Order: sequence, then C-alpha cells, then structure tokens
Amino acid sequence: MPTSTGEDYLKAILLAEEKQTTNGLVTMGQIASALEVAPGTVTAMVKTLEKNGLLSYEPYNGVRLSDDGRRAALHVLRRHRLIELFLVETLGFDWSEVHEEAEQLEHVMSEKLIGRVDALLGYPSVDPHGDPIPDDTGKFRNAELISLVDCPPGKAFRIARVSDQGGAFLRFVDRHGLKPGSQIAVHQRDPSADAVTIQPERLPQVTIGGEAASKLWVETVTGVVEDKK
Repeated sequence: MPTSTGEDYLKAILLAEEKQTTNGLVTMGQIASALEVAPGTVTAMVKTLEKNGLLSYEPYNGVRLSDDGRRAALHVLRRHRLIELFLVETLGFDWSEVHEEAEQLEHVMSEKLIGRVDALLGYPSVDPHGDPIPDDTGKFRNAELISLVDCPPGKAFRIARVSDQGGAFLRFVDRHGLKPGSQIAVHQRDPSADAVTIQPERLPQVTIGGEAASKLWVETVTGVVEDKK
C-alpha cells in the first residue's frame, strides 16, 4: 500500500492522464504543479512509486501509471468523491468547502467504511461537482458531455460538471445558478470577445468569459429556458 503522500501522487497522475488528448506521459512539471511541490521532490517520490510497481518512469520524459497504480489511484479518487458527496448531502457542508476536507479524509477511511457510505448515498455516479465516481470495480458511468464554450446558440443544455473546484469559482457558479442539474440556454457566442451569453433557468442572462465557460460541462436537453433579461 502506498503512503498517503504516494496516494496523492497516484491520484494526481491519474487525473492528468485523463486530461491528456493522447496516450502521452505525464510530465514532472504537471505533477509538481498539481501538488504544488518542487520538481526535485516529485522525482524522488516517482522513483519510489516505480520501485513499488505502481508506475513506469522515463527520465526527462515523464511517467505512466501501471495497472496496479491505476487501481490504487481509482480507489483514492473513489474515496475522495464519495466523501465530498457525503459531506454535502449528509453533513450539510457547502460544496465549495468539501475538497480540502476530502483531501484529508480520503487517506484514513477504510474500504469497508467507504462501502457503507456508498450504500447510504444510494450508490451515486457523480459527486457534488458532477465529477464521476468510480464504482468499487474502478468503472465510471459513461457520460457524453461538451464544454459550454463549444455549445451552439439557440439550444438548451443542462450543467453536468464543474471542473474547477476553487472556492471563488464555485461561489460564482452558485450565484448565477450554474450548479450541476441546472438548465440553461445559450443565447450568443462571441469568439472575438471570448465570451458566451447564457440564460440560466429563472435567473437573468449572464455573459461569461471563455475560460470560465470551458470549466462548465453540459449535456443537451429539450425544452425552453424562460428569458429573464
């Protein structure tokens, strides 16, 4: 079993691999940035994880999780996301404050306990931010999502996932009615201004920048969103 620090590395590498558009290696810089540590520290831990058979390491290129490393990383990710949902749904935490709590608790909760939490919550497929929760075999629910920044005007969508879990961004999302499950309509895309104008359900129109829109993932729905300019 990896240490709690080792689990943090495996989870960070797994998340970086999922964002890759190819099967390329995850670089030391990506890991250092995700964990906010020095590159030299990353190299030392990576070598330890490689020795334990959890990843393969190519000096000057990067790393790739082994099958054992991916299974271990998925278990950590599963614990993290179930804990986040438990804190929101059962203990009444705000969704903008659960990430840091889950970062601590994910290393101490046993698989037996996390299984009970999963059952208590009704075997959910997503956490409060819409991130998919792996089941106990490491499989995700398949969902076809598109970034809000790529959505065509004149159609209705449902917010399904918020990929930025920073407190300030989540409060912005909450304030404008853009939490997962919320329905919106895209009124206008302005590539020259890098902006998207959207109509949240029962709330005024709002124009957001392309960077913010790229952090909101949606699924297509049928229906009309009431205009409240």
